[in-house]
Order: sequence, then C-alpha cells, then structure tokens
Amino acid sequence: MTDIGIAVRNGREELARGMRALSGTLQHPETAYHLPIAFALTGIAVHDADGAREAYGKAGSHPLVASECLRAARIAVQGPEPSPYTGFVPDTVIRKLGYSLVDGSILGLALLTGTPDSPDAAAAIARELQEKYMLTFLAGSVVPVLQKAGVKVGLDYRLVPLGSTPDAGVHFADILTRVAMMFGGVAPGDAGRLVAYAKERARAFVVVFPGLSETEVALTDSLRDLGIPILAAGGYGGGDWIAVAAGQAVTRGMELRQIRVKVTAIPIPMACSPAFEGKSIRKEEMHVEFGGGRSPAFELLRMKPAAEVKDGLVRVIGPEIGEMQPGTAVPLGILVDVAGARMRKDFEPVLERRIHNFVNYGEGSWHVAQRNLIWVRLSRDAIARGLRMEHLGKLIQAKFRIDFPDLLDAVQVTLLTDREKVLAAEKEAEAVYAERDQRVLGMKDEDVDTFYSCILCQTFAPNHVCIITPQRPALCGAISWLDGKIACEIAPAGANQPVARGRVIDALRGEFEGVNEFVRKASHGEVSRCALYGIMEYPMTCCGCFECVAAVLPDVNGFMVVNREYTGDTPMGMTFSTLAGTIGGGAQTPGFAGISKGYILSERFLQAEGGSRRLVWMPRILREELGDRLRARLAAIGIPDLFDQIADEETAPTLEQLVEFLARVGHPAPGMSPLV
Repeated sequence: MTDIGIAVRNGREELARGMRALSGTLQHPETAYHLPIAFALTGIAVHDADGAREAYGKAGSHPLVASECLRAARIAVQGPEPSPYTGFVPDTVIRKLGYSLVDGSILGLALLTGTPDSPDAAAAIARELQEKYMLTFLAGSVVPVLQKAGVKVGLDYRLVPLGSTPDAGVHFADILTRVAMMFGGVAPGDAGRLVAYAKERARAFVVVFPGLSETEVALTDSLRDLGIPILAAGGYGGGDWIAVAAGQAVTRGMELRQIRVKVTAIPIPMACSPAFEGKSIRKEEMHVEFGGGRSPAFELLRMKPAAEVKDGLVRVIGPEIGEMQPGTAVPLGILVDVAGARMRKDFEPVLERRIHNFVNYGEGSWHVAQRNLIWVRLSRDAIARGLRMEHLGKLIQAKFRIDFPDLLDAVQVTLLTDREKVLAAEKEAEAVYAERDQRVLGMKDEDVDTFYSCILCQTFAPNHVCIITPQRPALCGAISWLDGKIACEIAPAGANQPVARGRVIDALRGEFEGVNEFVRKASHGEVSRCALYGIMEYPMTCCGCFECVAAVLPDVNGFMVVNREYTGDTPMGMTFSTLAGTIGGGAQTPGFAGISKGYILSERFLQAEGGSRRLVWMPRILREELGDRLRARLAAIGIPDLFDQIADEETAPTLEQLVEFLARVGHPAPGMSPLV
C-alpha cells in the first residue's frame, strides 16, 4: 500500500528536479490562457522553460505548476496522443460546455485516475457518474479498463479521456482554472480568489484507483489546494485522502461537494442521461432512421383537456422495430398530448423543443432539428438490447412527467410509423406550426412592458446578468424572450425573472430605467447601467457562454463578429478564444460584446452605432450558416448588396487586407460617422 505522505514528499522532489532540467518551448493549442494553471496562479504567461521556472518559483514550487509545465514540454517534443485521448481541451470546447454547466444538465466535475482492480466496478462508477449528471475526466489506465468493459468514452458521452498516463489529470486542473477565468471573472495571478472560487463554485472531486507513481500522487494530492476532495478506492494509506469502497465513491464525492440529484429510473432497455446528449449515431452504427430528408417525420406537442389524456399511455401505430428493414428510413410522427391545470397553450412550443433533449438522453437514440425537420436514429446496439419504438415513447413520456411535475398532470405519447397516417398528421401539425409563428411574428421590444432576465450563469459568473427581449435573445442563443416568459411562469422563483422595462433613458442605445435598476441589484451592485442595443457605452455583461463576440475595428469604422466554432485569427490578430478571454466573467467591456447568432439578424443589432451597416467581417462558416436569413435582413433595411461586401478570412485575413477589400467593394462603414 502506498503511503501518501511519503509519496507526496518524494514526488515533489522529483518534480523539482524535472523543472530544473526543463528546456524548450511550452504551449498548448487553441487557448488564450497560455499554460492555464501557471497563468491563473501567478499571472505569468509561460511560453518557455525560463518562464516556467519563474512561474514555478512564484507559485511556491506548486506540483500543479510543475506537472503542467513538464507535460507541456513532453507534448511539444512527442506530439499529442492519438485518439481517443483528448489531451489539452481547447477553450472553445469549454465555452460550449458553459451552458450545460449552469442549466443543470451538468451538476459537477469528476476525475477518475489510476488503474482499477475491477473493470466492472470502474464501469459501474462511470455509469453512475453519467446517470447523475456529472462531467467526468479520465487519466491513465482507467481509460482502456473502461473500454474493455464496454463503456464508450469521449466528450460526447461525458467521459473525457485526457491521456494514457495519470499525469494527464493535470488537464482537469487547467480546466477548472480556465472556468474560473472565463466565467468567474478571476484575474490571472489572483491565486487567493482562484482558490476561493474553486472551493465555492467548482463542484468537483477525484476518485483515485491504485497504481499512481510518486509524482502522480503529488500531482493528485495538490488538487486539495483547490478544495477538491480526493477519494481513494484502494491502494493508499495515510495522508488526507478519503478511503472509500468503489461502490460508494460517487455518492461520497457528491455528498462532500453538496451535489444533489434525484435520478428516477425509466424502465426501458437503454440507459438514459444528459451524459449521452452530445453523442452521434453514425450510419454504420444505425439500425433504422426517421426523417432527415430521407422519410417524412415530424413532432408535435399539444395541450388537451384532461379527459382526453391518459397519463402514461404510449401507443405505436404502424410497424414496430421488428417489422422495419435494418438500414432503412421509416416515416415517423411523434405526438405528445399533455394536460395540466397550470398548462397553457403558449407553453406548447417551449415544451415541444424538449423532445429533442429527451430523445438524445437515450444511449442508443439520436435526434436533431425540430418540427417537421427532425432526424432520428436508433442504434444497432440498442436494438440488440431490446429497444423498441414503444420504449422511445416511454422515455419521452416519463421525462416530461419527471421534469415538469408541477405543470403537467398527464402525458401520453403516440408514435406513428404508418406512412399514410404520418403524412395526414403532418398536415395538421404544419397548421399548428403556422398558427404559433403568427403569434410571435414581428414582435418588437416596444410591444412589451416586461423583459426577462437570466442569471443561470451566476453559478460561475457571479455578477453577470443577461437581459432578454423579443429582439435580443440570450447571448448563449438558448433562450428567447418567449422562453424566458414561460420559464418564469413555470418556475416563478427561478433564474428567469420579469424585468420591468420602465422609463426610456435612451431609445437608440436601448437604456431603460427599470432594466438599470434590475441589473444593479442582480449584479450585486457591480453594474449600474446597461445598454441593450449598443457596444460602445455600457454594453451588457458577458458570462462566457456567448455564441459570438462582436468587436469594434476602429481602423475600418466597423464591427467584426466571430463565432466560437472558428479557430483561426481575426483581423484584430486575435482568435475567438483570446477575444472571449478578455470580456467574460461578468464584465462590461466597451467596444466588445458577447452575443448570440440570432441577435445578428435582429433589427436591434448594435443599432446605437449603426447596426448591420457597420458589419464588415465574419468567418465564412458563420456567413454560410446565416446565409439566406442575413441576406433577407439586409434586403429588408435597403442594403441588399451588403452581404457580398462583408469580408471573411479568405477575402481579408488581416486588417490591412480588410481596409483594401472594403474600399474595393464600396462598403458603407468607412464613410459613416467615426465610432471612436
């Protein structure tokens, strides 16, 4: 049995020797935070061995800094490990996870490291972490052990294999430090605030299996300095690690970090958890598919009188799985009928969108899009375990009852797989879609007296307040004004609160007395004024979950917008990650704004400074995604030619080339009134 105290002492000495011998260039790809642990603890941007030793000394010879530097040096020489190992996780991936970290679909973080004695016990721990809404990282031999036990690993399954050796667990710490800097407003070098933030907000724990070397013990033990408890599932004695039986590790870790989750088992032959929401089912893994342009398919949620809804009823009308030819596309209609004393008709579209989440919660089911554009696949593995269409209906029915117990008194699900019945029902569904669209079509901010807030992200960004209006969606892109309104009515004490617009202070800039009062209180006095339609004065705060960054380019008198999927440089000479790193954590940063993609198409898009007419650059991937919708928006305001005058990374990768491009195509921005 390894004595923890002795191993920590010896391991620290070995790390110190490694730091003295360190040489070469050190860097991680796709991050604005250099070597994040060293940067967070000391404020030193480490790029080489001398900088590493300086940071190591300033951090008090901390094992986390040494482990980070030594691993970065090794990767610089040997290159990254092959799939499935992720190695260093890029900033953009963490930002994509941001909303999940605050909306309740990820409740905490765990690290599994070492070599499990029992593959079955390790697999049970991994499954339990998935089922209990944890995002789990893996380092060392635990990865092949889980794979041998039939557990799928990867970010899509919320079991992230960082590396083949336990020292890859240092990436667990660099993720925590970047979360603090991205979302928590922790300034690089403020070690005290970093530690406080990690202890209070980063709900994380570590489960250690036997087999760690002394340096790996020292690395793991040093995570306690961030308030992270270490649970030893065998093989270690002494020290401050908590000895647990493998079967109790998850429960004990969640108790220590006060992570509470109620998991209700759904009696179907398929595991169900948000952990599976990001997975894909490739064509070669598919047993059968529905929709996606290959067959007619739609989904519709309808409110009905209580007498017409039998709670728990699931029907399949048409062929069942056994009657479907493997590899084929089959018609599908998903009809969800609900009843409840508090249910209202305008809740229908918001609840209907949850069908997407619920189907994806199944380990062997996959869903994209909505309405009559859906595409659903069921995997061969799931069918082999006994999954049938009826079980898919039970999953949907059960999740609605579990997630909305106070709203829905009864839920029944009908799955149509008969082609003629699908086509007939789809026509009825299209009429409902059109009616819904008409209700919200053209809604403007001045049409309502109440906006809605979202403070979900205060879990990680304590002073951030998002204000959602009919013409400005939440900056994460996930919540519209209608979503906020309905969420408030469903959960009056929740994160989406009504915000009285109040007296207009500046209509062009979008500054309102009621909004300012709300933001002042909700930001704990940190932000006193907020302009909803501008970027230069009092822009809205940013948490870190934003889909895009808008930034002023003074040299061309315009705006650029860069989305987080784009990893290249912008004309500013900075990537999305670098830009995002300067504006997150609940700060107001004049000249910069975190925004959603939908806001780019709004009449209110940065109207205080001229709006769309100043849009001069965006990545090609974003231009293509917005495509026809942006063309239509520009045509509606009388500048139909502007779309082709917006540069991208191919037509103008640098600022100098952007100046030339805009002059050549006659873009209006350079001739408008100066921004600065």
